[in-house]
Amino acid sequence: MANSYIRFLNLSDSLVANSGSTKLDATEEQLLRVVMIAHSQGSETLVGDLLVLSHIGSQATLHGRVHNLIAAGHLKLVVDLNDGRKKKVIPTKQALKHYDNLSKLLAKAVVA
Repeated sequence: MANSYIRFLNLSDSLVANSGSTKLDATEEQLLRVVMIAHSQGSETLVGDLLVLSHIGSQATLHGRVHNLIAAGHLKLVVDLNDGRKKKVIPTKQALKHYDNLSKLLAKAVVA
């Protein structure tokens, strides 16, 4: 099984290299993962929900990384219609495609 995971890591590194997109740092990956998991479960994620994840980084670091993910096209912000102070964090088509590609690579690594 460990060999499958190593194959997956190698395949995922090649995915980033071949896509021409910028590689996300560990903090950005963790934030994107939190948003994607919530999205897959039908839950909303607010910017404030991300900024309190102190086990990932400081509030300033997290705020900067959220903006990096927005600039890179992985996330978008949507203002809450009921409360303009709240901003929902939504994964973009690019982020959904990225995770779809990772899923395909994981299946490929296990079969190989």
